[in-house]
Amino acid sequence: MRSDRVYQALRIMPNRFMLCNLTINAARRFHRSYTSVGQTINVVLDHIARSTPEKTMVERSAKPSELEADRATALCA
Repeated sequence: MRSDRVYQALRIMPNRFMLCNLTINAARRFHRSYTSVGQTINVVLDHIARSTPEKTMVERSAKPSELEADRATALCA
């Protein structure tokens, strides 16, 4: 059930708002037209639950300009 996946993911990211935000953004990026949105969300929650907290949290030491430069580089590649 999805509620089990949510509770497992909450162990990694205890802030529910951040978990919802991360889940929907990841679901938008990973969704494929041949699967249902619900399946995509389940997969994303499973990935979050299996990850480590360091991988799910954004580096707070990085400056916004550095992050924008990394995005621009990734988009051009």
